[in-house]
Amino acid sequence: MAKAKQAYVCNDCGADYTKWQGQCSACKAWNTITEIRLGAAPAGGAQAALRRQGYSGSAGQSKVVSLSEVELEAMPRIDTGIGELDRVLGGGLVPGSAILIGGHPGAGKSTLLLQTMAQLVATMPALYVTGEESLQQVAMRAKRLGLNVGDLKMLSETSVETICDVADTLKPKVLVIDSIQVMHVADVQSAPGSVSQVRESAAYLTRYAKQTGTVIFLVGHVTKDGSLAGPKVLEHMIDCSLQLEGDSDSRFRTLRSHKNRFGAVNELGVFAMLETGLKEVKNPSSIFLNRDDHARPGSIVVVVWEGTRPMLVELQALVDTSHHSNPRRVAVGMDHNRLAMLLAVLNRHGGLMTGDQDVFINVVGGIRVVETSADLALLLSVVSSFRDKALPNDLIVFGEVGLSGEIRPVPNGQERIREAAKHGFTRAIVPKGNKPKDSVQGMKIITVDRLSEALDAI
Repeated sequence: MAKAKQAYVCNDCGADYTKWQGQCSACKAWNTITEIRLGAAPAGGAQAALRRQGYSGSAGQSKVVSLSEVELEAMPRIDTGIGELDRVLGGGLVPGSAILIGGHPGAGKSTLLLQTMAQLVATMPALYVTGEESLQQVAMRAKRLGLNVGDLKMLSETSVETICDVADTLKPKVLVIDSIQVMHVADVQSAPGSVSQVRESAAYLTRYAKQTGTVIFLVGHVTKDGSLAGPKVLEHMIDCSLQLEGDSDSRFRTLRSHKNRFGAVNELGVFAMLETGLKEVKNPSSIFLNRDDHARPGSIVVVVWEGTRPMLVELQALVDTSHHSNPRRVAVGMDHNRLAMLLAVLNRHGGLMTGDQDVFINVVGGIRVVETSADLALLLSVVSSFRDKALPNDLIVFGEVGLSGEIRPVPNGQERIREAAKHGFTRAIVPKGNKPKDSVQGMKIITVDRLSEALDAI
């Protein structure tokens, strides 16, 4: 019998050590390193795994081939029946992929997966494994949502080895693990939910997905600071990492891909939380543009690029006289440091000093803007609020602002302008580098090269 190996792992960051020490050298945390036991693989296990993956060879050696000899086969995609989920995944499910869905408690992770399984079970075998809820609780949720899941196979289990044995018998095409934080591997001597258990359980299930061609959904919880609970290496094991976000007081949920080996990163899907579950929003721009008929100071519309499509969002600014020695700079939905930098550019190259003003920025709808195309719109909204003069309701703006006051072009400029024209916007202020080759019907386009030109244009 092979001897079990020992390792020491940090519970906060997942760093490995050959011996115990009081402080983790990676994250500098104290008393977070615990001992784990790594069970030895059974005899012949490596050879069996290689044979299941299609390799050949002797004495544990796999066959080495030239890259030009590899046959390129079309990767089939499995349609989930939910358009926004397929968009975030890159066009559907890829057989043998491991997908991690994270989110805060109550965000709707289990609801989304139960709805997905209800769509898939009509055309293929599927297995839903729940470790946190009882089978009765899942059945009650399915009944409340009005889902037809009569043929969906259910299993209440937390042992990864038992789950894989059951899956070998049922041979499902899609397997849901809800959640990875409660799963455990027998060879690891630590409690479920610890770093070592989460890592080993995820590695075990990922290997099973690759060897059998099964699509595995892993549900993951999120810590207070918004990061995924468990070691960071968990995101390196899986093929796709999705984050389901949304405030408890909002009925909208956004599903964003942070990692995707089979599609675009930062792709965004929007859902509305209703009594019947999550309903996909096929035109997200419509829900982020609920504006008054009357123009308001500080309000402007910017066209951002999310994944593979443009999206129109409203950006609001409020500039008010500060009563503190250190004026406040608050940005909701945008980077706080970038706001401070852009205000300095506005002071230097726009002639508008906000050093004695409180500046508040808000992206309407709870969406977070991560690209630089909103720079110009942010500064124009600040000027609008500071001067207490409203910008036209039919105006859209986008462009990156440099430190020397230049307006830089952004990718997919022509597609952004066309998307705005579809929603009834008739005027646009864009960088000169994004001037469309062909005129857009019904759209008056003003191109600018410097921040001063944009200020003159409004």
